[in-house]
Amino acid sequence: MGYKGDVVVITGASKGIGASIAIELAKKGLSVIINYHSSEEKAIAVSELIKKEQGKSEIKKFDVSNFAEVEKAFEEIIDKYKKIDYLVNNAGIVSDNLIIKMKEEEFDKVVRLNLYGTFNCSKVAAKYMLKQRFGVIVNISSIVGLFGNAGQSNYAASKAGIIGFTKSLAKELGSRNIRVNAVAPGFIETDMTDGLNIIQKKFLTDKIALKRLGSSQDVANLVAFLLSEEAGYITGETIGINGGLSI
Repeated sequence: MGYKGDVVVITGASKGIGASIAIELAKKGLSVIINYHSSEEKAIAVSELIKKEQGKSEIKKFDVSNFAEVEKAFEEIIDKYKKIDYLVNNAGIVSDNLIIKMKEEEFDKVVRLNLYGTFNCSKVAAKYMLKQRFGVIVNISSIVGLFGNAGQSNYAASKAGIIGFTKSLAKELGSRNIRVNAVAPGFIETDMTDGLNIIQKKFLTDKIALKRLGSSQDVANLVAFLLSEEAGYITGETIGINGGLSI
């Protein structure tokens, strides 16, 4: 796959899907900025793994839900690299509860990090991409944002919001050669699914046409494609990657 740019910022890239995306894009020759908030050791481990394979990476600590921190971090990236070609908004959390038991803080915390975080990073990145007249943004949503899930009203709202945000931003930035897409993973094996027992995993896989959970590498491959020039005529789309769970 070919890439017009070479600098990518990936939020929440110290583990799971974000880490796999960082490693895959480094293999493609991109300079990868690995964002983290609290998992410094894991972020360093991802960066060292990339460098061991002759890739280019650095870690950058900032809270995506804090606009001032995002703005400062992106200014530092611009000072060093002179541009930001790609942004992958991956940072996200869950805080599940039934609606009658869910506290306002639980709802606010998830929406603020997942949705506001995507807004904050996209707003700052777009400023630089507009000057470059080039850029690609990929937002990580979820199948839960498309179909909902009991006990996850806060998470579903944040991920559905990302889908609407993606469509609007694609229309707003398209004339300046900036593409914006979303990826909606289904059940992916990460540390969030590690706590499931065999029975719980079978309950999930029985609903999936391919009869298996997805891997973070599956998602990384899709993101790598969407950032590439091979996807140059794709924008405003939400692409599901769920093994047939949605059919």
